[in-house]
Amino acid sequence: MAAVILGCDTNKLLRWDYRAVVEHVAESGRAVERWCLEQHPDAGPGLSPGTEAWLLLCGSNEAGSGLIGHGVVASEPYQLAGTGEWFVAVAFDALLALGEQIRPGILGDALPRDHWPKAGGPSLVALPPSYEPPLRRLWRACGPTTAGCAEVVGGSLQPDAVSTVQVSRYERDPDARRVCLAFHGTSCAACGFSFESAYGGNAPEALAVHHVVPPDMLDSGYQLDPIADLIPLCPNCHVVAHSVNPPRTVSELRNMGSASSPVMRGEVVTALALKAQEDARRIMDGG
Repeated sequence: MAAVILGCDTNKLLRWDYRAVVEHVAESGRAVERWCLEQHPDAGPGLSPGTEAWLLLCGSNEAGSGLIGHGVVASEPYQLAGTGEWFVAVAFDALLALGEQIRPGILGDALPRDHWPKAGGPSLVALPPSYEPPLRRLWRACGPTTAGCAEVVGGSLQPDAVSTVQVSRYERDPDARRVCLAFHGTSCAACGFSFESAYGGNAPEALAVHHVVPPDMLDSGYQLDPIADLIPLCPNCHVVAHSVNPPRTVSELRNMGSASSPVMRGEVVTALALKAQEDARRIMDGG
């Protein structure tokens, strides 16, 4: 299943203490919440870790409705003991504050009303694949943004591919991500954790693709090299990398990890990787 719509109302958001969840995502990059399937998982869309999930506020009027969040399914469906209810964990990576959701009038053709969860029906419905690209473009334009951040423009690796655009923090060029993971593998480059070995299947979707040099330190004419400029990190190492400015290098993360763990993953460092690290440190040092 490529993507699903999660329908909710303001009462559900208030039960979550939604404001605190929004702040947590803004600070740490993600928040995991339990989502009730309200039906047996075999009766609804097929769900697996890595399924993209869009949070849709379904209010009684236009002002109380709209697209409000994005995340990915982080677990297989599971039954809560003693309740008979089925749940799935969803890792939200971008949320809008209540009242700032993308209204139905702006959603327009990107997510027509006939694809919203129906009142009284399941709160989770499949999103037709043809609606995924326009919905991502709309979220990029109207969702949570980081002003003035140089970011890879989706679908291009040409010399002008890095531009100053308004993007949500989870957006990355999918082609560059595929090339990066194909070369570097699906284990965290810093700590060696493998989502695929631990959880199987689509679990590597949880990996972050980290810019060796922060995008806002590159000029608009820089040509992205997805092998030398990008590296896979687990969410924990990614947060630690960005907890300082400029971000920590992969070597620094490895040294931090080895100080607290007697066993660290070994690997052969290629000349290309070494040069990329040298260039990154030179750029961040202003050289």
